Amino acid sequence: MQPSRQPMTPLQEIRHSAAHMLGAAVLRLFPQAQLDIGPPTDAGFYYDFDLEHAFTADDLIKIEDEMRKITKENQRFERKEMSREEAVAFIKERGQVAYKLGRLADIPEGEAISFYTNGEFSDLCAGTHVRYTAQVKAFKLLSIAGAFHRGDEKNKQLQRIYGTAFATKDELEQHLVRIEEAKKRDHRRLGKELKLFHIDEQVGQGLILWTPNGAVIRQELQNFIAEQLFQTGYKQVFTPHIGNLDLYRTSGHFPYYKDAQFPPLVEREAMEMLSKEGCGCGELMNRLDSGAVQGFLLKPMNCPHHIRIFASQPHSYRDLPVRLAEFGTVYRWEQSGELNGMTRVRGFTQDDGHLFCTEDQVAQEVLGCLELVKVVLRTLGLQDYRVRVGLRAPGSDKYTGSNENWTKAEAACRSAAATLGVPFSEEQGEAAFYGPKIDFVVRDVIGREWQLGTVQVDFNLPERFELEYIGSDNKPHRPVMIHRAPFGSMERFVGILIEHFAGDFPTWLAPEQVRVMTLNDDMIPHGQKVIEQLKAVGIRASLDEVSDKLGAKIRRAELEKIPHMLVLGAKEIEAGVVSVRSRADKGMEGNMPLADFIAKVHSEISERRLRVPAPVAPVPEKKV
Repeated sequence: MQPSRQPMTPLQEIRHSAAHMLGAAVLRLFPQAQLDIGPPTDAGFYYDFDLEHAFTADDLIKIEDEMRKITKENQRFERKEMSREEAVAFIKERGQVAYKLGRLADIPEGEAISFYTNGEFSDLCAGTHVRYTAQVKAFKLLSIAGAFHRGDEKNKQLQRIYGTAFATKDELEQHLVRIEEAKKRDHRRLGKELKLFHIDEQVGQGLILWTPNGAVIRQELQNFIAEQLFQTGYKQVFTPHIGNLDLYRTSGHFPYYKDAQFPPLVEREAMEMLSKEGCGCGELMNRLDSGAVQGFLLKPMNCPHHIRIFASQPHSYRDLPVRLAEFGTVYRWEQSGELNGMTRVRGFTQDDGHLFCTEDQVAQEVLGCLELVKVVLRTLGLQDYRVRVGLRAPGSDKYTGSNENWTKAEAACRSAAATLGVPFSEEQGEAAFYGPKIDFVVRDVIGREWQLGTVQVDFNLPERFELEYIGSDNKPHRPVMIHRAPFGSMERFVGILIEHFAGDFPTWLAPEQVRVMTLNDDMIPHGQKVIEQLKAVGIRASLDEVSDKLGAKIRRAELEKIPHMLVLGAKEIEAGVVSVRSRADKGMEGNMPLADFIAKVHSEISERRLRVPAPVAPVPEKKV
């Protein structure tokens, strides 16, 4: 077990203990298994095993049954400290040298070395645990996955068993309901079924192809936020997808964060010259890091480009604040094992904004940015959120700028967060390298948390780029920069929305808003006229011309999650009406003139009306 040096919560202790019980159960059934680590996690616990036998779903059932036996045996968790020499001997005696000796070596000299024993099982562990295995009753093994030792692809791949545990069976049952609901809402599955996006190996992992249906959702979101930006005085800009390395050297993005970026691009002439010199890859990277070789970088951030736009012309205090906005695509290098549909990608578009203001304007501008985030979340029904103020980690050298500037920026964030009317937490180590930030952490309909909107206060990049404006005293002054992104990443945001709505988007966001269907093929010409009328007023609609029974057409539209269906039969055509069936009302609404239906749909769209999905598997009430 990897040593744990942070105090554990009672739930973490339960999960930590369950991980030990998992290790004990596996060794009972597979004595030849070599154990690596098994920590608690936010969602449960896991343990990594090196074993020639490949675990199966049937094995999980057997292992879980063995864990239940261990629960009934009510084994005591006992802690024992040892010297390093005693620990080495103990690990060898137990035949667990493959990984445990390496984990032992990770423990710094002078720090206590301890083992926890329950029954016949002992594990290198700093703790803590519950007192007895009988206290771990509500647990479930969930899945099997591969995991590289220490997370390094160069190391051997181990077998990881995932599980979860809670204090009560009710909490466990609610969690399992959420897991099943998450599977149904998986944006990767729904994205394929609803034809929203595509990831193609020939294009590249982590690079999203927005298909026509998904592009509609993205465009509607962009139109929505663009309206808000226009009303609040932002100016739209466009910047290239690539920039000179010197730009990112000045900002600090390169080389300090080069591991999270695509490799630099070197000019052809420079490459030819370096090749003639016999320069190897390692030396090339050293020269790029030092600035001896020039190159370009796929844009990891939009902010340096916006800074250069601000710096391209002189400004006085009367011009400030300057608010620039862009739907700018940026690129980050993510490990292939960390990529996940739309929510973890290598290329993504940010609804990015940067404000340049005086120090006196900071408080008001931050509040304006926070209000914009609140409007976005309110419009989309994402109002179950908490606020996190990200501060520097004490003693860390990853931050740029003076202590004085950081103190002012952190005070501004705290002050602004206090106005939101919701509790906020302060978390050290969550700041950007150039400044503190305010993050909105949103809980979706099945209880998962996502970090979405963010606002950051930055005294440091204006300093690094030597930005100036002329003050009322006719002297140059340094502006303050505010970074804000209500959506964050368009890809990630849409992926979250797909799961939050289970693909059942409100009418204003739905790729297809109305499906027209006729009772027989003779009525198709009339259906086409209805489509023309709908499209003429901007409603996205299509006609189901497949020769099929009405029930099949309705079923098809239901599966494709179309908000509204219009059924046309001889009676409707003769009476000059349409028969309306809407998903929101779960059935037929009856007949109405087409003009009335158009007015109804236009009202839903213009108001961006929202049918907020009901929470899934709420936390169970306490039993009296």
